[in-house]
Amino acid sequence: MMKAASFWLYQVYAWLIYYPLVIVLTLLFSTLTIIFATLVNPEWASRVFAVTWAKTLAYLSPVWVTVEGAEHAHQGQSYVVAINHQSMYDILVVYGWLRLDLKWVIKKELRKVPGIGLGCEKAGHIFVDRRNPKQASKAIRDALARLSDGVGILFFPEGTRSLDGHLLKFKKGAFFLAKEQGLPVLPVTLIGTRDVLPARSLKPFPGAIRMVIHPPIEPEGKDVDQLLEETRSAIGSAMPAGLR
Repeated sequence: MMKAASFWLYQVYAWLIYYPLVIVLTLLFSTLTIIFATLVNPEWASRVFAVTWAKTLAYLSPVWVTVEGAEHAHQGQSYVVAINHQSMYDILVVYGWLRLDLKWVIKKELRKVPGIGLGCEKAGHIFVDRRNPKQASKAIRDALARLSDGVGILFFPEGTRSLDGHLLKFKKGAFFLAKEQGLPVLPVTLIGTRDVLPARSLKPFPGAIRMVIHPPIEPEGKDVDQLLEETRSAIGSAMPAGLR
């Protein structure tokens, strides 16, 4: 009874205070990213404003994030970052607590979203036409050529959020890229984001989240299927046994 009352009281805060702040802060940090990426440096603007935006929204929720294996993500090394996907909060946790210059592979339609689309472009995120694999591959290659070391090209290889928390089948795009570019795959497991905000829900609730960063997996000597399976196994190893 007490938990149910707390949940519904929190929804009042979420809808009257938190969600309006999400909109205002997202537009604010997108604008700052556009300005400082244009006038100063896109990499600096992306790192500073994306991290500040993510942590501010997480703290306002509030959520408590613990990180394990931070030593496996070296800031001078570029990676294909593969993460399990259970919640919209995955984005806040990864941007806020994974210490890499993260670049998102985004469907081109989102470029038209006012403020956010231009902010993502100025920050160096990669817009692709998912119906055109050749264009998508070229866009990613071109982005890697102009970016410095220490970049994480971010993928959710499940392709969608898991509705029940189980690890879904992985798509191969991230692993083709890792092989093509000779980049190590950095597996990352998120635990607890689904408890904060389940897929297909707009009813958040405070909670604790763990991010486990696994040792990187080198693509050399492996085919795409091996790379995929090793990555999936690493991500699943930190999840509850019944959800792997």
